[in-house]
Amino acid sequence: MKSVECACPHKKELSMVIDAKGVYYRLLNQIIREAISKGEKEIYLKSVNGQRYIGDGLQGDVKITIDGVPGNDLAAFMDGPTIIVNSNAQDCVANTMNAGKVVVHGHAGDVLGYGMRGGKLFIRGDAGYRVGIHMKAFKDNNPLIVIGGVARDFLGEYMAGGILILLGLDMKKGQSLAGNYLGTGMHGGTIYIRGKVEDYQLGQEVGKAKMEDNDMDTVSKYLKEYCKDLGIDFKKVMDKEFLKLVPISTRPYGKLYAY
Repeated sequence: MKSVECACPHKKELSMVIDAKGVYYRLLNQIIREAISKGEKEIYLKSVNGQRYIGDGLQGDVKITIDGVPGNDLAAFMDGPTIIVNSNAQDCVANTMNAGKVVVHGHAGDVLGYGMRGGKLFIRGDAGYRVGIHMKAFKDNNPLIVIGGVARDFLGEYMAGGILILLGLDMKKGQSLAGNYLGTGMHGGTIYIRGKVEDYQLGQEVGKAKMEDNDMDTVSKYLKEYCKDLGIDFKKVMDKEFLKLVPISTRPYGKLYAY
């Protein structure tokens, strides 16, 4: 494995370059942590191939750029850094993340943003099942997930706070924007969808609501940042109407547990 200082091909400034080819995930994460402890602020990982737990629990003003496909639990419990993935990502990205940003230029897997408490997760392509489960907001911490493509079943399941935005860009003919059980158990937060979903796709705990001016301001603000990070034409993203989904109750299952 090579670890050298050189000009990163994606950056003007010097970055630490780590060749992750064939490196066991524990060793790779140890090297990353040691570099950050010595003051490194920008790290470029090349030849990543399924190594898990990259960025987990990291804090501070650090940027990690990844070439290749990182493994599960990317940025879990992360609290501040920025991670850029130039390809696809696997499952459980941003698991219980507190702060920071993850930008994935490809597709991502299932259970993204589980229990996410803050920060931003931007996905250029499609996302899998159960994205945004148990997302929650607290005071100024308001987690955000933006999915550029489509999402599968149980989007926003048991969502308690934060914002989910589903764009449906580059959809194929006959492809569904979202799966079924959308917002099942949702009792907080907001889901914005660029396009339409059928009533039968919704969980019983969520309903459609009118987009107000402040909703469009919110969507516009976040999508400007999203489009800038991913090189997307903002005007084209905003050329369709958005649907707003909100929880019908803040305590949908209260009767099941109250005596």
